[in-house]
Amino acid sequence: MSGVLTTDHPAWHSYENGTRARAVRTASGIWVLSHDREGLHMQCAHGTEDVKPSFVPTDPACLPAAAPAALRAGLDDLGVTQRLANPWLWDAISTAILRQVVRAEQARNLYRAWCAKFGVTVEGRFGELAVAPTAADVLALADEEFAGVGAKFHRTALQSAAAAYEEHHAEWERLDAADLVTALMGIPRIGPWTAAAAASDFTGDFSIYPHADLAVRTWAEQIAPAYPWPDKKKDKTFGPMWTGWAGTDRTALHTLTLSTLTWGSHARADSEDPCGS
Repeated sequence: MSGVLTTDHPAWHSYENGTRARAVRTASGIWVLSHDREGLHMQCAHGTEDVKPSFVPTDPACLPAAAPAALRAGLDDLGVTQRLANPWLWDAISTAILRQVVRAEQARNLYRAWCAKFGVTVEGRFGELAVAPTAADVLALADEEFAGVGAKFHRTALQSAAAAYEEHHAEWERLDAADLVTALMGIPRIGPWTAAAAASDFTGDFSIYPHADLAVRTWAEQIAPAYPWPDKKKDKTFGPMWTGWAGTDRTALHTLTLSTLTWGSHARADSEDPCGS
């Protein structure tokens, strides 16, 4: 595969002709992004073009040599991939919260319902696309409105996060990935998984992603099924094993983790993939 775009974020929509598209908010406006056989297309649909979305390339040449050969071979087939570094920290935080407890397909549907109901909608090449409601909008919602879109369980976490974001986002946006994880864990009902997932999405640095996440484990096993992987439910050695292959090389760990998630988001696009909690 070549020219592969990482589409793990639930905002990405897939179309029958192979195009992927999403709307995204930057500091200056809302953009419509699409990716097809001709490459990546970006158009500012609302606001100004002053701040453009940016993409982080991931090169399989940086995979750790200690990782299983079959895993490296499967990931090497992706070629150099690219992933949007989410330009809106609030979207990264709220998306990670909406992924808590539920599987990926449920989280995708919940996120899209959440955006369509309370966010801003713009016109894409193949129909309407929506971005998430702002933190201020979330704080203005009545409790029953969360339940109306299936986010009753997530209400208190979203409200706590929205209040903290309104107060601290300018500071948080300047932090490196590891420090951002620590800061986000200070929010009630934001644990290590949610904080790390949000920070990875925003910074584009997947060296701090929750490496023992069910999605990482599942896709790794499917790429290299003959490898003696630890049991997903009982064995706690997967995370140390995974990070141990990269050692102190954060680029290698980023490449290993994000490439595995990229493989999964494309190789199993028509099935319900797993999600963290």
